[in-house]
Amino acid sequence: MSVVATTGKTQAELTRLVEEAIRAQPGCETARVPAVQALDVRSGRNWEIPHVVLGDSLISDVDRAVMSVQRRLGREFHLEPEVEPSTPPIAGHPE
Repeated sequence: MSVVATTGKTQAELTRLVEEAIRAQPGCETARVPAVQALDVRSGRNWEIPHVVLGDSLISDVDRAVMSVQRRLGREFHLEPEVEPSTPPIAGHPE
């Protein structure tokens, strides 16, 4: 079985892509995705869509859209690990 490389995205980038893809589905124009969430896995899709704000959309339409978008975008993108910014040392203070 061959492994297909996916493109890494930050949480903000992936959340935006997921929300756009869900809102493009019929009946989901008013749905919102607050954020995608990282999964602790070694291979495969390492993110999920834990919450969707329905807006005026029906839950059945949103459920269908979430399953489709997770499957499709999970084949294309992975969530890059968050990198904490390093804090420069304060002048005159030992580390």
